[in-house]
Amino acid sequence: MTQVLTGHGCFGRYLFRIPQKEPTPGCHHCSSSEDTAQHTLEQCPAWAEQRRALAVTVGQDMSLSAVVASMSSSEDSWRAVMDFCEEVMALKESAERTRERSDNPLRARRARGRRRAQFALLQPP
Repeated sequence: MTQVLTGHGCFGRYLFRIPQKEPTPGCHHCSSSEDTAQHTLEQCPAWAEQRRALAVTVGQDMSLSAVVASMSSSEDSWRAVMDFCEEVMALKESAERTRERSDNPLRARRARGRRRAQFALLQPP
C-alpha cells in the first residue's frame, strides 16, 4: 500500500530514475508511455478487474485524494484498498523479477541474495 500511496515502488517512472533499472518510464502492462502509481490505480487496463472490485467499496473516483479519503472513512474501504495494492503490486513485482532474470540472470541472482540477507536481519534472534 505504501508503494501506491507514495509512488515509490514498482512503477516505470520511479524505476526509470534509478540507474540501469528501467530503460523507459513506460508501463510494461499496457502501451502507456508512463507508469505511475496513479496510472496503476486509475487507468492501466491490466488491473481493470482489481479496480472494479475496489470501486465497489470506495466508489468510481480513483484519484489518490478520493481513495485516501474513502479508506480513512471505513475499515471496509481500508481493506479494499489494501487488497487492491497487495494483489496488483505483487503481480507487478513478479513481472519485474521475471524481466530482471531474462535481461541479466546474474544480476537477478545477486539481487535475490541481497533481499534474503536484508530480510534475515529483520528476523528475531
